[in-house]
Amino acid sequence: MAAPYQAPAMYASSSSSHGNVYDLMNGPTTIRNPALASVPTRKARRVPVPRVWPVKAVDVYAVLGGNGVLIAAMWVRHGGLRLLATPAGAFTAAGEIAALYGTYLVLIQLILMSRNPWLDQIFGQDRITDAHRWVGFGAIWLLVGHAILTTIGYALGVGSSPVAEFVTLLSSYPYVLWSAVSLVLFIVVAFSSVRAARRRASYETWYAIHLTTYLAIALGFLHQLFVGSDFATDLVARLYWIALYVIAFGTLAVFRFGGPLALSRRHRFHVANVVQEAPGVVSLYVTGRNLDKLPVRAGQWFRLRFLTRGGWYRAHPFSISAAPNSKYLRFTIKDLGDYTGMLQRMKVGTPVFVEGPHGIMTGANRTRAGVLLVAGGIGITPLRALLEELPASRGNLTLVYRASGPDEVIFKSEIDELASLRGATVHYLVGRRGSREMPSDPLDPRALRRLVPDIADRDIYVCGPTGMMTRVLSGLRWLRIPDKQIHYERFAL
Repeated sequence: MAAPYQAPAMYASSSSSHGNVYDLMNGPTTIRNPALASVPTRKARRVPVPRVWPVKAVDVYAVLGGNGVLIAAMWVRHGGLRLLATPAGAFTAAGEIAALYGTYLVLIQLILMSRNPWLDQIFGQDRITDAHRWVGFGAIWLLVGHAILTTIGYALGVGSSPVAEFVTLLSSYPYVLWSAVSLVLFIVVAFSSVRAARRRASYETWYAIHLTTYLAIALGFLHQLFVGSDFATDLVARLYWIALYVIAFGTLAVFRFGGPLALSRRHRFHVANVVQEAPGVVSLYVTGRNLDKLPVRAGQWFRLRFLTRGGWYRAHPFSISAAPNSKYLRFTIKDLGDYTGMLQRMKVGTPVFVEGPHGIMTGANRTRAGVLLVAGGIGITPLRALLEELPASRGNLTLVYRASGPDEVIFKSEIDELASLRGATVHYLVGRRGSREMPSDPLDPRALRRLVPDIADRDIYVCGPTGMMTRVLSGLRWLRIPDKQIHYERFAL
């Protein structure tokens, strides 16, 4: 990871400097405003930044790989290789290996679900979510393979059919029945995670199904405890596997439950104000006690759980849309469905359970003096905060804001005043792609390079709808912008 860019001051431009604002529909305008009166955070104190942990991706991979090798070594030590001498033994051996690594992946899943700040700092939550999906499917396939391969191996050993052996195992050994129930629960969770199924199911149904993961893990642990080759014959191996379970569940308990509980109890968050920003878009101002001690950076986000009758069990991610300050956290939310629609009518005073901050789309990973912010639609929210917070000298900070229509432009007056204060350049690209005013994509790589000729010498922050982000990120790679200069994050439940 490249060393973060060190800027000389929070605001490099003076109050008399001005920035350039370009509106694709109305041409360039110059904003001259000596004060950012509409943004109250300017008078608030700066808050501490989150701690940067001395952990690298290579450290995580080394721990995972080392444990993988150790698991294989213990299987060999327990005589696993001797099973390969016969066809029945070979199937049984393959089943044992599948069980060991399937269980290992399940424990990794727990750690990925824990919202560990070390992993968040290294990979970001969207990449962790991708890993969670693929590790989960890998674990399911290995556990299914364990059931099939072991049944075939036992059947060959006693000269029966696999179906007859499977029935015998289920009816004769309770711990096998436990493992079968565990496997069925894992499969149901896997099916509910497929995108097509996820889109059809309500959040409540999806969440309830995923809670059964913990029951599946518990039943699987009991099965491993009674018949696992490591547990049955080796005290050291038994203690090793128990330690893995303790670490995985302990990480989950500390970071997913204990941390948010302590944070919300310490700060007593509640909704202080609700402001209409545009049709179907509101800003919720969340305040609380001692916010000057809450470490957070612009570009980060929180999971919010509004403690109302229909909201206490729902946690959704929202970026802060103003630079961190000692007074409040501002979250700007667009009505995209039932839940976000409900938030448009949130009452002042509503308690809020807060988890976070999360996110790596911050100045902590910045490598260059120049910065380009590329926003699409409601994706302006974290970039609006970055526009306010990122240190930059006059001419080194540019925002490109894409919206399909004038009503989709949020924070225009704030952005214009920030551009004036910071000496920043803003390009408003407003209009529907394919229309007479905008016949081509204004965010294709050539268009971006025309807007920002020195784009290759800047750090680039991207946030917006999935399709827009995919196109922009592909374009940046077409321009051969190094990955270390590209910062983005897709939000997930």
